[in-house]
Amino acid sequence: MKQGFLIPVYRHGKTACPLAERLAAFGLPVIMVDDGNDAETQTLLAECAAKTPGIVLISLKKNRGKGRAVAKGLEKAAELGLTHVLQIDADGQHDDGKAAFFLEESAKHPDMIICGYPKFDEAAPGSRVNGRKISNFWAAVVTLSTELKEVLCGFRVYPVAAAARIAGRPFIDKRMGFDPEILIRLYWKKVCPVYHPVKISYPPGGVSNFRMVRDNIRISWMFTRLFAGMILRLPLLIARRMKRGKEKQ
Repeated sequence: MKQGFLIPVYRHGKTACPLAERLAAFGLPVIMVDDGNDAETQTLLAECAAKTPGIVLISLKKNRGKGRAVAKGLEKAAELGLTHVLQIDADGQHDDGKAAFFLEESAKHPDMIICGYPKFDEAAPGSRVNGRKISNFWAAVVTLSTELKEVLCGFRVYPVAAAARIAGRPFIDKRMGFDPEILIRLYWKKVCPVYHPVKISYPPGGVSNFRMVRDNIRISWMFTRLFAGMILRLPLLIARRMKRGKEKQ
């Protein structure tokens, strides 16, 4: 097992750089993906990578969305020979103090995804919390399972080979629908999640890349596609559910 970190960055250079420097202290590769940022952010990221050993910077010419950035990061992880990467958002909302624990859990369960189960602070917007409930409901529908307790939290350790195969497909959502879609498609491939709590904070003045109308439409379309995929996989999912039920008896 060879582990590392993956940070997609768009408009969060001021929080991404200190985060990357903290993670680099683990002595593991830190892949930062510049997702078509402005010149100021590009300079910040380049300076950070130049002065901090272990940080690998990938630069995309245009903003392509979080999913595309993560896909490129997974490609680089495979090139570096990494087997597992902890994806963490660049906006500073995730408690990166849990990084060591999540990597340890990944070492115990190398064939699974170690996922963060969000513990929100009092500043969490109600619309975001409720939106998560809706996405988690539809994830249960398209998997015929309640094993995917949370599908939007971007704090998770991926097995690189399995995740890269799915992330690189042309049809997968490349923006805010990426996090739930890849988790569901990995579950369909029998790569299951293990959940652990992680604190999520919303610092004052934080920059959000979520666009209410555009991204909700994309996520709705993403679940529509997944529902169609679920219908095609229905016999397999039913058989899997029955098998798991017998194992629990």
